[in-house]
Amino acid sequence: MTHKSQPPRSRNNHFSRPIAWMVAAAGIAVLVGWGALSVAQNDTLGKSAMAHTEKLVGFGPRPSGSDAHQQMQQYIISSLKSAGVAVESNSFTADSSIGPLPMNNIIGRIPGRTDRIFVIASHYDTKRTKDFSFVGANDGGSSSGLLLALAPLLARKSFSHEVRLVFFDGEESIPWDWDEDEALIGSRHLAARWKADGTAKRIGAFILLDLIGDADLDIVKESSSTGWLSDQVWAAAKSLGHSKHFTQNKFPIEDDHQPFLDIGVPSVDLIDFSYGPNHEYWHTAKDTLDKLSPRSLQVVGEVVLDTLTTLDVKK
Repeated sequence: MTHKSQPPRSRNNHFSRPIAWMVAAAGIAVLVGWGALSVAQNDTLGKSAMAHTEKLVGFGPRPSGSDAHQQMQQYIISSLKSAGVAVESNSFTADSSIGPLPMNNIIGRIPGRTDRIFVIASHYDTKRTKDFSFVGANDGGSSSGLLLALAPLLARKSFSHEVRLVFFDGEESIPWDWDEDEALIGSRHLAARWKADGTAKRIGAFILLDLIGDADLDIVKESSSTGWLSDQVWAAAKSLGHSKHFTQNKFPIEDDHQPFLDIGVPSVDLIDFSYGPNHEYWHTAKDTLDKLSPRSLQVVGEVVLDTLTTLDVKK
């Protein structure tokens, strides 16, 4: 979905608009309660996320409504169920400039012991292109792959709060140039639904992942995100020794977290705003698997798990 520029980015380019736990063992950060020493040592989470990403990319370009997109939906649903996660489909039809488009937000639900909810989200569609084949390894692939790798870990963890893994459809603008009415379609639809049925009031934290597989990982501090939640994530990164990947650069980014911010849900967007020299990999044929690293996926996964573990106690 993104890439980095020094001025705040317009969504022409696709965007515009409290301390973590750490246990030291042999100098390695261990995620409390996860039995995760081997995961941290061997990057097994990152490798699993990369394997899922490779599978998703293997379907080819995956714009909403395409055959490859439908195949990907089945893969995501099957993977979640195999991980022991209950699956809910939020299907609807979107009106668009190219006609009615079937959309489906896929929601994995892991029950807790309270009525509070944590959400981790990604978009899984790829940008619709005409002149080249866009497989979206990082932009849609990496974040969705990490969510699938997190699913079995989260399913085995006993949280007080419910955890939902959300795969948004229709994040990418249907016209090539950014059109705010034809982008963030899935997230706007689900935010409206959850506001209407009262779910939104139960969400204690919404964590969005986007473009997090770049081998040169450089997460920006998205300035529209909820301040205390951003601070919690950055504290987790520091406690785990990952601060070099979580910068203090601040930019406003319009992304799938925005519809949830608009309805009062505490939300943070974890996004690498620099993807390739002069942003040259973003929304191009160069967004391929060779630009990604299992280590980057491991780093983001560890930070997300640590943040959730801390919030589960505090919220």
